[in-house]
Amino acid sequence: MAPRTDFPGVGAGLVIMRDRKVLLYKRVKPPEAGHWSIVGGKVDHMESAAIAAKREAEEETGLSIGDVEFLCISEQILPLDGHHWLSLIYTAGDVKGEPSLTEPDKLSDLGWFDIDDAPQPLSLFAQDAFRHLRKQRF
Repeated sequence: MAPRTDFPGVGAGLVIMRDRKVLLYKRVKPPEAGHWSIVGGKVDHMESAAIAAKREAEEETGLSIGDVEFLCISEQILPLDGHHWLSLIYTAGDVKGEPSLTEPDKLSDLGWFDIDDAPQPLSLFAQDAFRHLRKQRF
């Protein structure tokens, strides 16, 4: 569900890391169709953002996600797609299984990428996450 035109949507995303690489998926639908992004989606009514990030990640990847930690807030204003989102982004290192394309109508490809060598184009959501991950290394 897209945000209404009179206020932003609230989203949550998850940076899934393994062997110092980040799992990215290529988006099929707007916003930012054709862009590589971390997994995520909207926060449901009465659902915490951390739970939403974990739920969306498990639905989109088929992985089993353990504990998550807050990373940053991202705001995406995308006039061409008519979307405005405020998203809380989390990280997860406790992940079991192998990722798959469980929602091919939403996501077309996946891969593990180094934060210094991300594929292009990269979604605004993922750009914000990568910027914060790079800051944490120093």
